[in-house]
Amino acid sequence: VYALARYRNTLAAVIPERVITREPSAELRPDQKDSDSLPAYDVLDPFTRALVGAGVHPNVISLVGFAATCAGAWALHAGAVRWGGAWVLIGGILDILDGRVARVAGQRTDFGSFLDATLDRLSDAVVFIGLLSLFVRWEAGAAGWIPYALFAAMTGSFMVSYTRSRAELVGLDCTVGVMQRAERVVLLGLVPLIFGLGQTGLALKTVILI
Repeated sequence: VYALARYRNTLAAVIPERVITREPSAELRPDQKDSDSLPAYDVLDPFTRALVGAGVHPNVISLVGFAATCAGAWALHAGAVRWGGAWVLIGGILDILDGRVARVAGQRTDFGSFLDATLDRLSDAVVFIGLLSLFVRWEAGAAGWIPYALFAAMTGSFMVSYTRSRAELVGLDCTVGVMQRAERVVLLGLVPLIFGLGQTGLALKTVILI
């Protein structure tokens, strides 16, 4: 976080921070939804309006969401699988809310986008590290394929975001595909929360393979 703050200060000295101009609004309009928005996200509208009304900055929501995800990763490492799933879900919800609050409040900035994208990648990494620690300690090396599957899943999660950003950079439309961040958060949060390590962790292992 300190490094990101230093980066922001350095960038501001060279290039003024660019804010997408938009009148703040307590309502979510259709033209404020980007390609990542889903109809199911509409249930978060009351929370979005409440956060905007309270004046909570989107970057604060991003940082709190990352802290929640880290708590979930630690819970997975400690074997509290259902608690881990719950915290990962909370972190994912906050990750959705930060962007929606930024759009509605007219607080979208270059640094905010940079911070959010960076914390998303770190969030993916800490969750997979927590799962790796869980299975290594729980099965004592019995499932030798788990570390490789987790490494492949983590690499895939990074590549989904990287390929989309590179495609947008060169002007290509890359909005198709499966297992984007929203889907990953839902599966990695709901499955541990509901199934725990039941059936020798079969449900969780299946999510890792997917």
